[in-house]
Amino acid sequence: MIAIKSMQPEHWTQVKEIYEDGIKTDNATFETSAPEWEAWDKAHLQECRLVAIEDTKVIGWAALVSVSSRCVYSGVAENSVYISSIAQGKGVRKLLLKALIEESAKINIWTIPTGIFPENIASIKLHEAVGFRVIGTRERIGKMNGIWRDTLFLERRSTKVGL
Repeated sequence: MIAIKSMQPEHWTQVKEIYEDGIKTDNATFETSAPEWEAWDKAHLQECRLVAIEDTKVIGWAALVSVSSRCVYSGVAENSVYISSIAQGKGVRKLLLKALIEESAKINIWTIPTGIFPENIASIKLHEAVGFRVIGTRERIGKMNGIWRDTLFLERRSTKVGL
């Protein structure tokens, strides 16, 4: 059975390992390494950090990061969702993303934007399946390994808050 729970500091070692595996794919993030707990903790919203646990093992995680410190953007936070290779095909990403959307509404997040590499088709389809829409393409938004990369810019507007 898979349980979705609030992420705790003691989950960090497993969360970081899953994040590093995602980084290695070159299709999940521009990041080249996972930060230490203190930096990750400071960057992410306290209220919306989730882990998927099967037995006692963390098999996925999701979290939100504020897009700006300006008060006008207080309801806008970008999402991250990562799963381990052993969680592939179990619907864990969707469970996490749906739970993250529900948690975000509780803290008045009205828009969740995200950037996804066009090559990451599974992530694009997942986000579209839970109500995200493609806004556009950010062409040559950043370099990875010396190569310019595009990202698709998607967002989901809340149906509960910010109406």
